[in-house]
Amino acid sequence: MSCSPERPRLHRGNALPTLAANLTTQFREVPFAARFAAAAAQGFRHVEYQFPYESGTAAAVAGWARAAGVEVVLHNITAGNEAAGDRGIASLPDRVDEFRAGVAQALEYARAAGCRRLNCLAGLHQPGVERSRQLATLVANAQYAADQLRPHGLELMIEAVALLPGFLITNTVQSLAIIDAVQRPNVTLQYDLFQMHLAGENLESQLRTLLPRIGHIQVADAPGRHEPGTGAIDYARLLPFIDELGYRGTVGCEYFPRAGTVEGLGWARRWLQPGA
Repeated sequence: MSCSPERPRLHRGNALPTLAANLTTQFREVPFAARFAAAAAQGFRHVEYQFPYESGTAAAVAGWARAAGVEVVLHNITAGNEAAGDRGIASLPDRVDEFRAGVAQALEYARAAGCRRLNCLAGLHQPGVERSRQLATLVANAQYAADQLRPHGLELMIEAVALLPGFLITNTVQSLAIIDAVQRPNVTLQYDLFQMHLAGENLESQLRTLLPRIGHIQVADAPGRHEPGTGAIDYARLLPFIDELGYRGTVGCEYFPRAGTVEGLGWARRWLQPGA
């Protein structure tokens, strides 16, 4: 029996993408523990979040998800100390041990909650460190993480971040170069439409070409990183297009609501199932 994570499969489009609430950026009106039930009440059956580690134990977080009846689909491996300026540590040569400890921690939380995908953030380019050295560290760390995840049927995501100045991986070409270098079957692309719009990519063309390599998609509108329909990205076209292509994964709503989470869900109502 293969331990490789299920990949998105082709199917007939029905314009019904599966949305996942992001509990780090949405439902901030209530404490983190209450956001699972708040999302479920609005019709979300799937959730993701960034870093659950300071919100509760692995058992506690998993319990909140089970009680709300939602499936956890994604969270991040530790990105270091954000207050100290960290935006990821997977490419930092002097923090390999810390990254490996973060993989173990992330795996504990993922297994408790039944989450099958973990995101790996490369981090910023460090002054005085050769870019080639950081890239080599990122590849080695991603190989280590993928090898730890694979026996448990988990997938490792590589994500480009165009929003943060100095981030090591800023576009899809760079992400795919890392994935190709890692050479592990359970490493795929996290395609954040907001980030890649900022990178200047043609989103429809990239989605069409890269679908077999995409493990997860995230949405936010640009430039404000608010809900779809508040900016320049044509989500009225893109969301049905994603389904028409045959994407069978989830679409994470990693945006900051402009005027309240519930008030900003009008764009998503036809894809949600309140009271189900």
